[in-house]
Amino acid sequence: MKTRYLILEDGTVFKGNAFGSDAGTIGEVIFTTAMTGYQESISDPSNCGQILTFTYPMVGNYGINPDDFEAIEIGLSGVVIRELAEQPSNFRNTATISEFLNAKNVPGIEGIDTRKLTRIIRMHGSLKGRLTNANEEVNVEQIVQELKAIELPKNLVEQVSITRPYPSPGRGKRVVLVDFGMKHGILRELNKRDCDIIVVPYNTSATEILGMYPDGVMLSNGPGDPTDIPEAIEMVKGIIGKVPIFGVCLGHQLISLASGAKSFKLKFGHRGGNHPVKDLRTGRTELTSQNHGYAIDADSIAQTDLEITHIALNDGTVEGVRHTKFPVFCVQFHPEGSSGPEDSKHLFDEFIKLMNTESKKENSHA
Repeated sequence: MKTRYLILEDGTVFKGNAFGSDAGTIGEVIFTTAMTGYQESISDPSNCGQILTFTYPMVGNYGINPDDFEAIEIGLSGVVIRELAEQPSNFRNTATISEFLNAKNVPGIEGIDTRKLTRIIRMHGSLKGRLTNANEEVNVEQIVQELKAIELPKNLVEQVSITRPYPSPGRGKRVVLVDFGMKHGILRELNKRDCDIIVVPYNTSATEILGMYPDGVMLSNGPGDPTDIPEAIEMVKGIIGKVPIFGVCLGHQLISLASGAKSFKLKFGHRGGNHPVKDLRTGRTELTSQNHGYAIDADSIAQTDLEITHIALNDGTVEGVRHTKFPVFCVQFHPEGSSGPEDSKHLFDEFIKLMNTESKKENSHA
């Protein structure tokens, strides 16, 4: 195995074995507590620009298969694991995780103390880090200074969104799905409900979207800080009150910001497949899949026409809101559940019901 280092901006150095690409990378070092679904996590566009640490000790034991990708292209910068399974065993396996990451030019490091790394992130917050080239001679002091000085890219959504619209036909409700870094699981759930879908880029205007005469608009997940895409916030302002809207993850943050709320960066984010969320409308607790580094300030919601519908039971942060005047609702977690629990898939049914209700209102006024 070739040697590789993970160096953090606070000066911490981890020495391990290189896998995936031999090239080095720089990114924000984060961690996920997911125990399964590493392929979905690696291919989730919400991880664009980040070095993803798996807290589960062994990764790669069932390999990589063609069916479980959340996106075709890989946006994340690097992968950190405790133990690499070099001989995967699964009837669907077509490649090892190392072979796959090498083909996508994504570097990985294995054999380091991921528990120590996770504790550092939990204590100090997400940190910038560098995965060195395989077998590179390193000057730690110089790399640390470079990490402290560098500003990570902010055009993450632009990197992972599509550039041209495309259809995913159905015979049901027409839905415009705005791709901010969409997980394919969202598209799959809408397809199951026979929606007639048009997927559009993140910078599509409100006028263009309304010109497609949708029954509803879905705002997808995506990476980074929602304030980095002000054009999307303006688009949401332009469609609120004119069409039913359902937002997930980044889509939830954009709806909240467009309604006058404020966002903030979490210390180390919520990433994993086992986060408990309470639905304040029903009192029911659901386990959810989450992957986000920003959240909506609960106090700022009081000054808006939004009301909180879901909260995180781990830390009390906002996990869902609805508009009190218009047919708009959104959640911070991933109701499509891939990978993770499927407790919240009923939210897609709520979206269909909301569109049906609004259609009946329009027909009654016609």
